Parts: sequence; C-alpha cells; structure tokens
Amino acid sequence: MLNTLATRNQRGFSLIEVLIALAIFSFGLLGLGILIAKGMVNNTSALHRSVANNQAHDIAERIRANNVGARAGYYNNRAELEAEPLCKCDTDCSCDALMLANYDIWKWNNDNNNKLPAGYGTVRKYGSNYVITIKWNDNRSTDTSDTLFSLEFRP
Repeated sequence: MLNTLATRNQRGFSLIEVLIALAIFSFGLLGLGILIAKGMVNNTSALHRSVANNQAHDIAERIRANNVGARAGYYNNRAELEAEPLCKCDTDCSCDALMLANYDIWKWNNDNNNKLPAGYGTVRKYGSNYVITIKWNDNRSTDTSDTLFSLEFRP
C-alpha cells in the first residue's frame, strides 16, 4: 500500500517552487522600479535643459529686436536677477533703448528663476558675439554643482 502511494503522479507546485518564483518576480519588479525612477530623473534634467535652451533663444531675440540698445552696449555684461524696473515698456510708459534693455534683462532673469530651479542667466559680449549663459540647480542628478547651458550668437 505504501508503494502505491509513492508511485502516484504528483500534480501542482510545491511551496518551495512558489517561493522561488515569487523571489524572482520580486527582484524583477524592484529592477523595473529603479529603471522608472532613473528615467524620471533623466526626463526632468532634459526638461530643464530644454527650458534653458528656450530661455537663451528668448534673450537672443530680445537683443536682436532692440538693435539700438545692442549697438549701444546696453546688454553687455549683464548678469543675474536685477531689480524690477519702474517702466515695463508697456502702454503705461514709453521706453528708450536703455529702458527696454533693462526690462528685457529683468524679465528674462525673472523667467529663468521661475522656470528653472534656482535659475539665473548672464549675457556677455566678446567682440561682435554675445555669449548667453544660464545656470540652474539640477538637484535630481548625482552631481550637486549647478548645471550650465551656454549659447553664442551674433546679432
């Protein structure tokens, strides 16, 4: 009688097989979670770089639009977030080239600060070219230093 019980075909899974399959599945899900988290970090960094690119082109177009101010040197060596100008060059007041340059730099750096974490920018003139630099804190990456985007153009 014992012999017939031992030779009977077994069906189903043993408990150890189920535990091994569960462990393998758990490690797979853990790896997938890490992959998604790393992808989100890289996606956010790419978004910040794209915003910085748009912001650099924004001030370049502002400089091109105020050609009188650019030739007079009103955009040269302008940096960081400056005080809000009294005249915002709208219908309430009329602007000359200097006032427009002051407004452009203020508006641009205000937008940098609002759109990028701790974002700020500088405009420098070297010869006939301008170099626009934007820095921000990309704290999602492992490097703790500020991230830098630079654009050089000739108006």
